[in-house]
Amino acid sequence: MANITALQDITKIINAKKAILVAISKTKSVDEIKKVYDAGQRVFGENKVQELIEKQEKLPKDIQWHMVGNLQTNKVKYIAPFIDLIHSVDSLKLAIEINKQALKNNRVINILLEIHIAAETSKSGFSEEELIDHLDIKAFDSLKNIHIVGLMGMATNTKSQVLIKNEFAGLKHFFDELKSTYFKNQKDFQVLSMGMSSDYLIALEQGSTMVRIGSAIFGEREIKRNPNIPI
Repeated sequence: MANITALQDITKIINAKKAILVAISKTKSVDEIKKVYDAGQRVFGENKVQELIEKQEKLPKDIQWHMVGNLQTNKVKYIAPFIDLIHSVDSLKLAIEINKQALKNNRVINILLEIHIAAETSKSGFSEEELIDHLDIKAFDSLKNIHIVGLMGMATNTKSQVLIKNEFAGLKHFFDELKSTYFKNQKDFQVLSMGMSSDYLIALEQGSTMVRIGSAIFGEREIKRNPNIPI
C-alpha cells in the first residue's frame, strides 16, 4: 500500500538536493500508482516492458515513464513511442536498437549509460574502460535519435555503507570526468541516476541527481508464488 506520508518526506529530502525522484512502481497496481500520482508525483519507473505498456495505457498521459530494468533489444519497439528515459542502456547493441526504433517513431529518446559499479557480477552495465573505448571511436555519434543525458549505476547489495559510499563516489568521479571531456559540449549531460530505497541518502550525499525509490513509497514488492510449488 502506498505511503503518502513517506512520499512527502522523501520528496522534501530529494528536492533539497535539487534531485529528481523516480517512483519505482513495478508490481504495483494502477490504483496504487494513481494515489501517488494524486499526491503530486509525476515520474514513475518500471522494469518490465509488458507491465509498463499496460500501465501507460491506463494512467494519466502527463506521467513521465522511465524504463529502469534490463531491456531486451526485441522489446524496445513496444516502448519507443512513449518512453521518456531509459536508464539501463548497458551495451552498444541496445543503444543502436533504441536509435532504430526512435527513428521509426520520429522521436529522439533520452538514455542513460549504465555503468557496472557493484561487486556482484550479476549486475549489468559497461565497465569504465569499455565505455571509454566506445567513446574514443565515437561509436554513439552516428545514433542521432538517442540522446545520452547521463549515467546510471547500482551499488552492491550490502550492509556496508562504506562500500556503497565508495561505489557511488567512484561513479560520480567518472561522471564528472566524462562531463568535462567527451560530453563537454553537451549541456544536457546532467543526470546521474544512483540510489534506491536502501541507499538513496548515501547516493544524494555523493552527488546523485536522480534516485529510484520503490519500497520506501509503495511498500515491499509482492512476490507472486506458484500455488503448485510447495513453500
